Amino acid sequence: MKIEAGLSATTIEGIKEQVRRIETLGFDRITRSELDRDPFLPLTIAAEYTSTVELATSVAIAFPRSPTITAHIARDLNDLSEGRFVLGLGTQVKGHIQRRFATEWSSPGPRFRDYIEAVRAVWDSWDHESGLRHEGSFYQLSLMTPEFSPGPSQYRRPPIQIAGVNRYNLRLAGEVCDGLRVHPFATRRYMEETIWPAVRAGAERSGRDLSTFDMIGGGFIATGRTTEQVEQRREQARYRLAFYASTRTYLPVLETHGWEDLNERLRRLVSAGKWDELAAAVPDEVLDEFCVAGTYEDILPEVRDRYEGLVDAVSLDLPEPSDEEVFQALLGELRNLNGAHD
Repeated sequence: MKIEAGLSATTIEGIKEQVRRIETLGFDRITRSELDRDPFLPLTIAAEYTSTVELATSVAIAFPRSPTITAHIARDLNDLSEGRFVLGLGTQVKGHIQRRFATEWSSPGPRFRDYIEAVRAVWDSWDHESGLRHEGSFYQLSLMTPEFSPGPSQYRRPPIQIAGVNRYNLRLAGEVCDGLRVHPFATRRYMEETIWPAVRAGAERSGRDLSTFDMIGGGFIATGRTTEQVEQRREQARYRLAFYASTRTYLPVLETHGWEDLNERLRRLVSAGKWDELAAAVPDEVLDEFCVAGTYEDILPEVRDRYEGLVDAVSLDLPEPSDEEVFQALLGELRNLNGAHD
């Protein structure tokens, strides 16, 4: 099983220091989300100051960027990192696409499929030094002169992993993508009953073998050197769960466990502006289904029960500098767990 670490530093010197530390600790992949910062620039710095660890957007929002722009950025990062880049893409939701990015929102699932195919069409035109031809329902590309083509790459193409919650995108991942980056708002039961069946259905539709498909994440891991650190991170997970559970997008996960009434309670609190009351509305019973918790010395059995054989990678927070030795021991044990295809 692979272990990922999220990149949180924002200054150039901070990014340099953090990515070197992540690689030295023994993580397999560095990820960067598109939240308060663009995800590509920090990974560009990471590519320069690391040599072995993989780099992934987790995830970049697709629709505000043209497929050609995304193809260029991914190609540049992959070349700079000597083939270590993974392109993680997501759709976001209607409100953000329209009101934050001022971008069109229509038929997001089919548009996402067309977007992925368009990115690959651009790569095809470069790798085969041929004309650009993509005639999709949403994206039409037909111009790529030699001046704008970097030509074939000496490295493997960046794998494309997508984020997905609804069944269309879950099937899409299995049908045409190299991996699925599972949202933290997911339980083992939801993954077994909904996510994996949808991914397999997509793969069957296209006749694909999933042996190289990466299933990444899902849920939260709250761990630390002390019980106090564990409890703090567990409560942070509780708040994030409350935030996600307050939106209708994630209602199917709650319905799997018969907790759909929690969505209504949380939405009322959000409507009233009572953000500081959200976390308290999430019972321990719910939190425990989404979050495994324990110190570095005792969390291995919990992670094994929740994730072994179900996913190929999980994400952990960085340890305190004084806790690195015991943390590295945990990393070694986690890496020995079986992934979804072992």
